[in-house]
Amino acid sequence: MKYIKFFLIGILFGIVMSKAEIISWYRIYEMFKFQSFHMYGVIGSAIVLGMLCMFLFKKKIIKTFEGNEIYIAPKKLGIYRNLFGGILFGLGWALAGACPGPMFVLIGKGVVSILVVIFGATLGAFLYGYFKNKLPH
Repeated sequence: MKYIKFFLIGILFGIVMSKAEIISWYRIYEMFKFQSFHMYGVIGSAIVLGMLCMFLFKKKIIKTFEGNEIYIAPKKLGIYRNLFGGILFGLGWALAGACPGPMFVLIGKGVVSILVVIFGATLGAFLYGYFKNKLPH
């Protein structure tokens, strides 16, 4: 019962992503070929919304459901780490045809083959967690 609100927010998020056609492979294909502004508009809107939320977190206007302040640890600056991380993320997105959010929306739409991608992403996350201390950061 405690997590029902998160479940409902997840369902709403999935409906919005589905209606915005973010999960469409053809929309992603158009984006990578610079043929349509659709995905860039959605991603740009998400970036602006994220910036607004981060601003409100830092001003302590938005708090957790329990009323606690949200603290986000500062990130280390570095060109190579962000550049290579972004390249790896983009390659995975291009190969799989979905980034992490839409993968679960695709399950809801009945695309069973996305389970292979989810398995690979989960395995990659576990491997990163296991080798994190041995990797250059």
